[in-house]
Amino acid sequence: MSDSDTPKIPDGTKGLLPRIAAPLSSAILFALVSAVSFSLALAITGFVPEDTGTRMIGALWAMISSIVVMQDTRSATISTASLRILGSLIGAVFSAIYLLVFPFSIVGMGILIGIVVLTCGLLHLPGHLRLAGLTAGIVMVISVVNPDIPPMVNAATRFFEVIIGSSVAVAAAWVWQYVFPEK
Repeated sequence: MSDSDTPKIPDGTKGLLPRIAAPLSSAILFALVSAVSFSLALAITGFVPEDTGTRMIGALWAMISSIVVMQDTRSATISTASLRILGSLIGAVFSAIYLLVFPFSIVGMGILIGIVVLTCGLLHLPGHLRLAGLTAGIVMVISVVNPDIPPMVNAATRFFEVIIGSSVAVAAAWVWQYVFPEK
């Protein structure tokens, strides 16, 4: 094929593929991780006695976890996953204890989140406090959406959803490094 037969790339599009490769790779990764974590949580938590609406919120919680955990590098993803899991454990335990003793109230939820954040600070776990507070809040809200779920089951299910989302993100980070190795 001669040079005159080679298709010409318009000047404005030269270098377009290299410019979109990294963002496109990230977009595909986040789309896959989101869909897999949501679907997996929806399937697995289907064995917990909840209504469909609560299961959807739980699957959303797993998806949020996977998105929060995904970082630029595999090691950062693993580190963030450990923060996410430990913070969520703290929030789940505190919210389950609260709900065993007290009914839901907005003031109570605010105080509980404050106590969870204070506990993380006192335990020198500042990276965990946001995630602990988020988990406590989601457990509290789901207790209102579906009051038939026992507090321990609710908290354990939310914690398990965090593990699902975090695990999917870590697995994706491990696999992705082989699919799209850094040059």
